[in-house]
Amino acid sequence: MSAVQIIDLHKSFGDLEVLRGIDATVESGEVVCVIGPSGSGKSTLLRCVNLLEQPNSGTIVVNGAEITDPDCDINAARRRVGMVFQQFNLFQHLTVLDNLTIAQRKVLKRDKADAERTAMENLEKVGVADKARVYPATLSGGQQQRVAIARALSMGPEVMLFDEPTSALDPELVGEVLGVMRQLATEGMTMLVVTHEMQFAREVADKVLFMDGGVVVEQGPPSQVIAAPRHERTKTFLARVLDPINRSE
Repeated sequence: MSAVQIIDLHKSFGDLEVLRGIDATVESGEVVCVIGPSGSGKSTLLRCVNLLEQPNSGTIVVNGAEITDPDCDINAARRRVGMVFQQFNLFQHLTVLDNLTIAQRKVLKRDKADAERTAMENLEKVGVADKARVYPATLSGGQQQRVAIARALSMGPEVMLFDEPTSALDPELVGEVLGVMRQLATEGMTMLVVTHEMQFAREVADKVLFMDGGVVVEQGPPSQVIAAPRHERTKTFLARVLDPINRSE
């Protein structure tokens, strides 16, 4: 059974059709990177997968549960899917530890000790356990994003969504966040990642989707989509974002 199945997904905002019949599959343990120009519908696709945006039509199935079914428990569906945004979305008035435990205690009904134990395990995993008692404003952007990843992991998601998680970071901080994501990939976490980091997509992704104009133009392994794209639109996009010599490596 696939971890995520997206079938004929459509989403419009007024007269603007942002997603125009998306079909995609993410297998369990697979890393799928979604690339493409700004405005192509990548972020909207991710937001539909955890129902932050309600699709106009189409079907989304997460680990066998159809989350687009009108009778679906949206809150239960969201608990199965963790999401990391471009901005860190941390509560600035709470410590790092409290940021990680509040949803565990209120949504999952874990007691304080269990929630803190889970939080510390995930802060250790992302390399910021020593920051548990400080406030987010004292952290660098890279550290805040790693805390945001730990927060999502603390809810025990079956699938992780990443919406350009490095786009708000200074260049020297990008590597530490990508390093955490690489670690999650090696541990078998199912991940759907919208990214402009082509090197990450080439090295880590099992599959790459290239989107433009609300459709999936091309998809396949990075050795095909990035190194040897077949569609002219894909070639044009990659020519603008990649060094042609690196692309052919």
